[in-house]
Amino acid sequence: MASKLKSPYWVLRSMKIIDEPQFGPMFRFNDANVYWALHVLSSGRRIGRKRLAEEVGVGEGSMRRIIETLKLWEFIDVKQTGITITKAGLNFLTQVPIRPVDVFIEGSVVGSYQQGVVVLGGADMVNNGMEQRDASIKVGGEGCTTLVIRDGALMIPPDWNLDEKMPEVAYKIRKDTGLTQDDALIIGGGDTRESAVEAAVSAAFSMIR
Repeated sequence: MASKLKSPYWVLRSMKIIDEPQFGPMFRFNDANVYWALHVLSSGRRIGRKRLAEEVGVGEGSMRRIIETLKLWEFIDVKQTGITITKAGLNFLTQVPIRPVDVFIEGSVVGSYQQGVVVLGGADMVNNGMEQRDASIKVGGEGCTTLVIRDGALMIPPDWNLDEKMPEVAYKIRKDTGLTQDDALIIGGGDTRESAVEAAVSAAFSMIR
């Protein structure tokens, strides 16, 4: 496992946390799962491995590997009573230019569950949103919708002005997410909350690599 890990420095440069093995079985988790495990722990709760695996949406074997990674980097503290995030782990999260947000816009994506992720300063990284949709579907999500703020307008790329077409929806999105100039918002959809999270975070990571 250790040979497949990058240092935290390279993660921040490339937003790639793990390398899939070239031979043998593939990992049953991805970068979005590793990030979300840290995000869950950032609440300050001490949480057990089984519960953390459930909240992230991976098996206990995969969570064991994720914990090994984060412990190696000293991002978490593991005791018999549970797992907590360290100052180094919190600092790492603040340097990743994405911010999970709670948002639900009826009909914006396929799936019963939605998860929003703001990509700070990410508007210029979005063309028509297809790349983000493909990244979300690749990990088992139902797709995603990408929105950006350009020249003060809330847009669905390439040219759908949500402020003009659906002002009430645009107002709700701005209010719920705190989206600002040049930011991008990804709303991931899934049949479960965990798959919606994975769809949104994976799409966000695909933008900033």
